[in-house]
Amino acid sequence: MSSDLIQVGRVAGAFGVRGEVRITSFTADPVALVDYKDLKREDGSPGLTLTSGRAAKGSIIVRAKEVETRDQAEALRGLKLYIARDSLPAPEEDEFYVTDLVGLKVETAEGEALGVVKTVQDFGAGDLLEIIPPEGGATWYLPFTRAAVPEVRLAAGVVVAVKPDEVE
Repeated sequence: MSSDLIQVGRVAGAFGVRGEVRITSFTADPVALVDYKDLKREDGSPGLTLTSGRAAKGSIIVRAKEVETRDQAEALRGLKLYIARDSLPAPEEDEFYVTDLVGLKVETAEGEALGVVKTVQDFGAGDLLEIIPPEGGATWYLPFTRAAVPEVRLAAGVVVAVKPDEVE
């Protein structure tokens, strides 16, 4: 995947019987996907061209130029949708795009390796960094809060973290 692309959604399947598509949106406002209109696939090739959409419980229901039937919509289930990074505003201070965090080393302020960020999850109580330990094995979660992650150094490729047993 090109680092010039940011994932903004994933097709969750068909909605209704007239070819509408349900998309799980990764944007703050799910309906913003309609404003981007031309969504790309992971390789940068055309994905979906949105013609209309409406919010629906944390997702968006859309009409797309390429989809006319329920079967066509259902066949797209799981399709990851991207836009060009330069279509998005620059993140504000202390804001990050998930794609910029994935792959960063996680270490203490003293430089002790704690692992690598695998992904960012939100199970309803706030963002969690899923960490792959340096020795491998089961991943673990770190709250993405100022107390647990006092500093993110994107240029250095490091997330400075407090060990989980030391977080207040």
